[in-house]
Amino acid sequence: MRLATTEEGNALLASDPLALLIGMLLDQQVPMEKAFSSPQLLAERMGVARLDAAVIAGYDPVGFEELFRRTPALHRFPAAMAVRVQQLCQAVVQRYDGETERIWAEAGTGRELVERVTALPGFGELKAQIFTALLAKQFGVRPAGWREATGIFGVPGTFRSAADVVDAESLRRVRAYIRQQKSPTARPAARLS
Repeated sequence: MRLATTEEGNALLASDPLALLIGMLLDQQVPMEKAFSSPQLLAERMGVARLDAAVIAGYDPVGFEELFRRTPALHRFPAAMAVRVQQLCQAVVQRYDGETERIWAEAGTGRELVERVTALPGFGELKAQIFTALLAKQFGVRPAGWREATGIFGVPGTFRSAADVVDAESLRRVRAYIRQQKSPTARPAARLS
């Protein structure tokens, strides 16, 4: 996995399901690597080795926002994203007893997994499809029908999203695809955002 800019960041994403989920949540309005590097910086600022949904859900909102604002800010919109991350963690605590991995471990089908992720704060259908494809392609989480449920993001070797980033070359190819989709000449149905 090469989504974060540091080895520590990538190691945390690989070992901490909540860090991976938060990285995906933050992947909007900032470069992908920034979004996926931020969970490790957050853990560092909190003084922990792994992120804990219950701790984040119950963190003082003002103090939590300060963690996001501290230089370098964890996101382009630190206040809004601090709130969104706390909302996400509150949902993980309420629906999955704080055990992030249950979101996908208990999903019987790819469609159910996409629906579970879509139901989380900050995740729409496209982001849920990308996250499900990421789980399948890089973590071997492949409930029945996952490829169909993830649409274009489940197609192997297409370099369309974070699900396909494993090295510098794949990142370059994903960036090129995203730029092409955002271009004014791209067909509206093919755009990602």
